Amino acid sequence: MNALPDLIGVYGGGRMGAGIAHAFLVAGTRVVVVETDDAAVAAARARVTTSVGKADSLGLLNEDPARTLARLEVTTSPAQLAGAGLVVEAVPEDVPLKQKVLGIVEQSAPDAVIATNTSSLPIDRLASPLSRPQRFLGLHFFNPVPASDLVEIVTGAATDVSVLARAQSWISDLGKSAITVRDSPGFASSRLGVGLALEAIRMVEEGVASAADVDLAMTLGYRHPTGPLRTTDIVGLDVRLAIAEHLERELGARFAPPDLLRRMVAEGKLGRKAGEGFYLW
Repeated sequence: MNALPDLIGVYGGGRMGAGIAHAFLVAGTRVVVVETDDAAVAAARARVTTSVGKADSLGLLNEDPARTLARLEVTTSPAQLAGAGLVVEAVPEDVPLKQKVLGIVEQSAPDAVIATNTSSLPIDRLASPLSRPQRFLGLHFFNPVPASDLVEIVTGAATDVSVLARAQSWISDLGKSAITVRDSPGFASSRLGVGLALEAIRMVEEGVASAADVDLAMTLGYRHPTGPLRTTDIVGLDVRLAIAEHLERELGARFAPPDLLRRMVAEGKLGRKAGEGFYLW
């Protein structure tokens, strides 16, 4: 029997939140997903149901998918988070929004470890409205969560070492590997990933090579499973742009977004979710 809490909360049932819920459901825990309204509740439930169904079709479940989904509750009531051992906030990358949600979570689940699924926002800044920041840390899951092997654990200045140890154990219980980094701009993964992606975009912008050839240089030459531009399409060009702008403010001009990236976002070429980015989807 693993050491995961009996109940996990996920605040936000979008693509990332649904993936996080999937991961914990498959590991055997009960999961409560909190959304904003009835339409969002239905959409979140559909995302998780589709994800679990896909896992079943690939032979990745150890039980009937109906039993897995029976452990899922999707609600508009944060009060349903009471009793959760861990609550993961998974709302969009907006500091005031995340701070508001984290405050709601702390009130609703006073005994829970609280985590934010952010790819680059400062943990200590997000923790500022919390009365118990020692129980707070970052759990940066990667998209798609069910298939990704990595979770980046980000510790804030106040994060208690026992909370870190529990988080590391929980990630192991999910069958994933954890890296631990201290709170810093872009952490480790986003800082490295965005740096590579921005240089790849500059190469396309300057006519050095096509997007496909830049990606082949990394997949065949360096054994990356996916090239930086295809990865950018999967992540979303708007997401890449927002992270780059944040890192430019924090770390300087080396993270300045190329004009090509800004133009493509303005034109709605956001990658896979829009049907077009550096590739057609």
